[in-house]
Amino acid sequence: MQDQGLLLVNLGSPRSTAVSDVRQYLNQFLMDPHVIDLPWPLRRLLVSLILLRRPAESAEAYKLVWQPEGSPLIVISQQLRDAVRELWPHGPVELGMRYAEPSIESALLSLAEQGANSVLLAPLYPQYADSTTTTAVQEAYRIISKHNLALKLRILPAFYNDDGYIRALVASAQPALASSFDHLLLSFHGLPERHLTKLDPSKSHCLQSTDCCAQPPAEVLATCYRAQCMQTATLFAEQAGLQPEQWSVSFQSRMGRAKWIEPYTEERLNELARQGVKKLLVMSPAFVADCIETLEELAIRGREQFIAAGGEDLQLIPCLNSHPDWVSALARLCMTHRLA
Repeated sequence: MQDQGLLLVNLGSPRSTAVSDVRQYLNQFLMDPHVIDLPWPLRRLLVSLILLRRPAESAEAYKLVWQPEGSPLIVISQQLRDAVRELWPHGPVELGMRYAEPSIESALLSLAEQGANSVLLAPLYPQYADSTTTTAVQEAYRIISKHNLALKLRILPAFYNDDGYIRALVASAQPALASSFDHLLLSFHGLPERHLTKLDPSKSHCLQSTDCCAQPPAEVLATCYRAQCMQTATLFAEQAGLQPEQWSVSFQSRMGRAKWIEPYTEERLNELARQGVKKLLVMSPAFVADCIETLEELAIRGREQFIAAGGEDLQLIPCLNSHPDWVSALARLCMTHRLA
């Protein structure tokens, strides 16, 4: 009996590029206490201030990358879901977004209606963070409780060092790496530093030295987003045959005045241009599907910034999207962690 469902989960996207839809999406996203971890009154005040101008600005950014079928993140994630369905023989496969539609709620209800009595929830985030993985998992449990669903849930763990994921990254980047370039920048999504330190079980390791992510204790690595990013980057560079001087790591998408993990992508772009880098490759291994953060923030604004600083060209290496090697790697990962 094929009754083990698979739920692929990603962040989400506005319904359209209309300012009202973008405002609704940003409000749901930013009011999540896992994203902005402030007491509710302060979070509500801060988000209300952000929503005065940010929706209109973000709507213009979304317009630059919107596809005829809709949001790039949603369209690509649906393509991935359809490809994984072909490789998952145990039951139905659905896609759920933590914010907006298709929701985790609609996906879980659909899986239950299709006869699933257990579900593997696969957060499509290679590196672990409360603001991505934890909030998605808690939302799934909330929905199961709300509807009294007879579903047993299992969670796919972070796969930042999985050999199949790394090999898929290398395969997807190979065409660009085979061309002439001066440097590769691995730009991961950023997080406020306090998101790391509050999860440090030792309370004495994270960000206590400049090389704290080089060899973190296992219990720290298990929940340290920055250390996991660094391990992904190192493994990728090794398998791609890159020399240390050919690549570097940065963190993008800062928001607000809090201190975020460094180095910052926008500063690194300027530094590389000043150092004489002319042809820059950029990829973002924290995202498995291209979205506004890659297509607009890096490929458009990042390129403009790099050229203005003295560079000649910035080429974005696409995310894994529905690359065959990634589809196979994800299906294998899910098979390994499914409920027996």
